[in-house]
Amino acid sequence: MTTLRTVTVTRYMQPLREGGSLPALAEADDGFKYVVKFKGSGQGVKTLIAEMIGGELARLLGLKVPELVFAELDEDFGRTEGDEEIQDLLKASQGLNLGLHFLSGAFTYDPAVTQLDPLQASKVVWLDALIANVDRSFRNTNMLLWNREMWLIDHGAALFFHHSWDTFEQKANAAFPYIKTHVLLPQATQLEAANQIGRTAITADKIQEIVHWIPDEWLKWESVDESPEQMRNTYFNFLSQRLLHSEQFIKEAQDAAKTLV
Repeated sequence: MTTLRTVTVTRYMQPLREGGSLPALAEADDGFKYVVKFKGSGQGVKTLIAEMIGGELARLLGLKVPELVFAELDEDFGRTEGDEEIQDLLKASQGLNLGLHFLSGAFTYDPAVTQLDPLQASKVVWLDALIANVDRSFRNTNMLLWNREMWLIDHGAALFFHHSWDTFEQKANAAFPYIKTHVLLPQATQLEAANQIGRTAITADKIQEIVHWIPDEWLKWESVDESPEQMRNTYFNFLSQRLLHSEQFIKEAQDAAKTLV
């Protein structure tokens, strides 16, 4: 795959207000339903970038993620929407947004009910440490069970460094204390094996490919003077640096797991 598919949103179905970025269930011109995250939300394009990168890196690890697509909104879309807040959101989101294939009938993963394979759990913990995902806790697992399989969703809170762009080098080498709150940490007993798999599957070429999928229109920030290509390189450098020092966050996760016993 050279990039994500692009679909055109044809029908806004309903808001999913449990999400901080006001995602919505929508239908597209390919006949499928998607959970669409909008660039015009208060959290903006950085959420979409983190969602895309996190989801595609997870896929490289062999973890299940709903298909991600670029979701196009044309300028007339949403004009008949009665809710003013939603209408404003749709107007501000003309162009490319991000959609996740809707898993109908899926339900939230509950670690008290379902135990995962230790290697699978370890790969999820490893991934979240790599991308600095602060949002996979017992309160909010961001995992679904669908067709008896576990699926990862919502990586929008990852790559937190891009909220303080100039500090990416410092953040790339920093510890990740949030790993101690990870919902799967008690089950992640094969972190070293996960590290070997991750460093084999996620190569520099693969990282480069994924970050180059970020659309130019998502890389025009008022606070940053760099070109889109320079910004993509910063994402590449951040992830490459964390991957290079993955033993550091593996040890941190192992030490955090010991405190749970």
